[in-house]
Amino acid sequence: MQNQPIVQPQTDSSTQIRTIIIGILAATGGLMSGLDIGVISGALDFVAETFHASTFAQEWIVSAMMAGAAIGAILAGWLARLGGRKWALVIGGVLFIIGSIACALSWSVASMICGRGLMGLAIGIAAFTSPLYLSEIASENTRGAMISTYQLMITVGIFLAFISDTLFSYHGQWRWMFGVIAIPGVLFVIGVLFLPYSPRWLMMKGRREEALAVLTDLRPTPHEAHAEIRAIDEQLQQRQGGIALLWQNANFRRSILLGMLLQAMQQFAGINVVMYYAPKIFALAGFVGTAQMWCTAIIGFVNVLATVAAIGLVDRWGRKPILYAGFITMTIAMGALALLNYNGLDGQAAKLLCVFLIMIFIAAHAMSAGPLMWVLCSEIQPIKGRDLGITLSTLTNWVSNMIVGVSFLSLLNALGAPLTFGLIAALNAVFFVFTRLLVPETRGVSLEEIEQNLMAGKKLRDIGR
Repeated sequence: MQNQPIVQPQTDSSTQIRTIIIGILAATGGLMSGLDIGVISGALDFVAETFHASTFAQEWIVSAMMAGAAIGAILAGWLARLGGRKWALVIGGVLFIIGSIACALSWSVASMICGRGLMGLAIGIAAFTSPLYLSEIASENTRGAMISTYQLMITVGIFLAFISDTLFSYHGQWRWMFGVIAIPGVLFVIGVLFLPYSPRWLMMKGRREEALAVLTDLRPTPHEAHAEIRAIDEQLQQRQGGIALLWQNANFRRSILLGMLLQAMQQFAGINVVMYYAPKIFALAGFVGTAQMWCTAIIGFVNVLATVAAIGLVDRWGRKPILYAGFITMTIAMGALALLNYNGLDGQAAKLLCVFLIMIFIAAHAMSAGPLMWVLCSEIQPIKGRDLGITLSTLTNWVSNMIVGVSFLSLLNALGAPLTFGLIAALNAVFFVFTRLLVPETRGVSLEEIEQNLMAGKKLRDIGR
């Protein structure tokens, strides 16, 4: 028997630092999504004025990104499977740079919609690939926080875009609002080039030694790396792949439907109603000019702080308790906002209360449904069907997002503010019930255990036990 080389265990701190750096670089894909969400909020009125855009045209300028993202989510599964998660992120970053420049140079509503669609294509790829990559490099004890970092980057992107929009709004320079966000896109592409490949993807491609090398760098001891490699190997040998698994296995279909429901819940909770149309909502409350923009920037800052809090809590409190608190708080906040709009926003106190309620709503979503739906969707899919499962759930996210974006202004005009916000409150109450009945608690459970429970036919809410 040959002598085996002695491999010294890494210190926990060095492993954690390396994993954190890799996780932040991968999660920066969320920054692109946040920048796009934020930039259109501030630029929309200026774009509409420049191109004399109707309400319908404005809705499609907003929603073209989501249509592109839906297509990107479909392409992302193929890209991530063929060339790896890393190169899919690079392609997404390049498309984002091109799209943002195209928007900055647009000359009509149609050209703006095309540029927005191209940005959406990039964001759809990143929204699929970043959480998938993060779930595959993280350990079960850090997975929730790692994937939540993706949502944090979205909120950071929104906040940075809100600040940028506010500064450029003093002179109506909407083209610069779009042009400047190409810079983070360039930095993202450069950073991703230094990421390792996903160990699970490497195993799927038969590159076992490379996968082991990656995991050895990311886990405290070689023993843990070897154990995880064996677990992944067993999964790959036992399961059918993708489409075949969808047709042949009812348990996989259950996880697919749950992932799609989770992403629909995240969007119909109403977060992007506020993010896309925040200045218009504040205009309803009587804020005018740059006051609308600064109120919007404050909302973006609250969004970031609440997401930071979620990252610290997701692997301590668990997924379901945080979701319960989030949906209850959002129901109360939107219900109160509906009542406030019904009674009128005449006094200064009423206007300030309106801002406060929106801040509470944003904080509740940022601590719960915002990050946790990405976490859960990356956890509940079996490894052989993970690409397909996350493709379909991400597609659902963007289709739901598009429905919200393309209908809100029309809904507001048709129903009025009180009924519109009341409808959002009612939806959040329904989502609380769905969480209670269907959503599993996956804190501290390995992806392999979750898959075993799913395929054993356990109830969806019990697959994390």
